[in-house]
Amino acid sequence: MNESASRVVVVTGVSRRQGIGCAIARRCLADGLKVVIQSWSAHDPEQRRQQESEEQRHVIEELGGLGDHLDHVEADFADPDAPGRVIDHAVARFGAVDVLVANHAMSAPGRLSEISSTDLDLAWAVNARACVLLVQAYAARHDDSRADGRVLLFSSGQHRGPMADELPYAISKGAVHQMTASLADAVADRAITVNAINPGPVDTGWPSDELRERLRPAFPAGRWGQPEDIAKIVTWLISADSAWLTGQVIDAEGGFRR
Repeated sequence: MNESASRVVVVTGVSRRQGIGCAIARRCLADGLKVVIQSWSAHDPEQRRQQESEEQRHVIEELGGLGDHLDHVEADFADPDAPGRVIDHAVARFGAVDVLVANHAMSAPGRLSEISSTDLDLAWAVNARACVLLVQAYAARHDDSRADGRVLLFSSGQHRGPMADELPYAISKGAVHQMTASLADAVADRAITVNAINPGPVDTGWPSDELRERLRPAFPAGRWGQPEDIAKIVTWLISADSAWLTGQVIDAEGGFRR
């Protein structure tokens, strides 16, 4: 039996077929891992809820359907109890969690003159606090007899240049960047690594045609990053081969020139 067949990975933020999370889950499944994907569809307004639920159904279909290697859990990371429930769900479903990929993120635009304490608190709760609580729950439930524990967080480009139009997002992602080394040290003696990746601009369907063309020359390869580009790097970072790397924030931007 392939050694990877018994490994279990939780991937958060898997709600769109064009998203990075879906590409990561797809590659993990192709490599023989068991995968639990997390998503959250806002309940208000109802029409958006229906659209997102339909997209989630397509995501699950594209990943081969729920079964022996794939499960899905909905969880709102604005709820401080949600991270623990996600990890508990994965352990109950597949017996263990070897890998945590905290890919989720809430877009949080807003300039200094516009933002409110509510904006800041929600961005912190979803983008940063949930990562800490996910790692806490993962560490509490991880079986150290299972080799090569892995945690991978997602930062952004906030440390490479200002993001004044989306301050709540940039600040919360900055917290993820800074927590990486300390979380890595907290679990290092248990042979669990914690790293973070900054994927840079990735075309997951959000940029306009005008923005795609305007930024395209900034990439040495002459194209935007694709979700599959990031999934390939994630595959290595959660593998046994990456055991000597921990506490690092890796810029995987394809040489993007700001």
